[in-house]
Amino acid sequence: MTEYSYPPAPGGLPPQSESPEGRARFTEAWALIPADVMSDIVTSYLPHWEATRAWVLARPMTGFSESFAHYLMEVAAGGGSNAPEPDSTAEAVLFVTGGAIWLTIDGAARELTAGGYAYIPPGTVWQVGNSGSEPALFHWIRKHYVAVEGIAIPSAFVTSDRDVTPTPMPDCDGVWATSRFVDPDDLRHDMHVNIVTFQPGGRIPFAETHVMEHALFVLQGHGSYLLNTDWVEVGPGDMMWLRAFCPQACIAKGDEPFRYLLYKDVNRHMPLSPGGLMRAR
Repeated sequence: MTEYSYPPAPGGLPPQSESPEGRARFTEAWALIPADVMSDIVTSYLPHWEATRAWVLARPMTGFSESFAHYLMEVAAGGGSNAPEPDSTAEAVLFVTGGAIWLTIDGAARELTAGGYAYIPPGTVWQVGNSGSEPALFHWIRKHYVAVEGIAIPSAFVTSDRDVTPTPMPDCDGVWATSRFVDPDDLRHDMHVNIVTFQPGGRIPFAETHVMEHALFVLQGHGSYLLNTDWVEVGPGDMMWLRAFCPQACIAKGDEPFRYLLYKDVNRHMPLSPGGLMRAR
C-alpha cells in the first residue's frame, strides 16, 4: 500500500523578532499564500460549526479567480457540523490531511483518515465531525454546480489517495503523473480535484496557458513553480491560486516526490453574458 506524507496544521504566531517581509504575493494573475503566513489570527469561524476554524485560501473575486472557494478546516476533538453547507447549489470535495473525521452523506456514515477523499453533490444532506482525540485537518473545496439539461448530477462517493493509481502523463518516462478521482470524460462533473505528482527532476515542460482556474496546495516535497512570469520556490503547506490563462509550469526539486492538490473547473461552456451568467433560452 502506498503511503504519503501531508503537511501539519498551520497556526501559531511568529515572534516579534521576525521580519514581516516574506514570500506571500498577490498579483493580477496569481497569489502565493505560504504556510508560514497561515497564522492563528487569520482564521475564520463559520456558522453552525462547533470547535472549528478555517483558513480561507481562495474565494470568488471579480476580475480574478471566480469559480470556487477553498478552505483549510481544523476541527478539534468533538467538533464539526450537522449543517455545514448553507448553499444548496454548492458541490464539494473534502480531502483529509490529518487526524480523522466521520462523514455522513444522506444518512450513511464513513470515517476518513489522512488521504481520505469525498465528493458531495449539490443538494446533499451531509454532516461531518472529528472522530478522534486529536484535531482533524481537511480541505473543503466548494463550487456552484453548473447543471446541464440532459446530464445527470453526479453521485456522491468516498475514496482515498492511496486507493487511486496515478496515471502517467504521455511522453514523460513516468516522472509526471496525476491521481484522477473522477474520469475526465464524465461530463456530469464540472470540476476536478486531483493530485499531481512529479518525481525529482520531473517538470511541466512548457508554460501551460488555459481557461481553467486553479488552486494548488503543496502536499509533499519542493519545487520551483512558474506563475505568469515569476519563478517561486514552494514546499509543503504552500498555496498557489491562479486566475484563468495565467501561464504556469514547474520543476520538482529535492530527493522526494513533489505532490500537490489541484482544483480546476472543467466540462462546461463559457458564459457569454456580463457578469458570467448563462442567459435563459
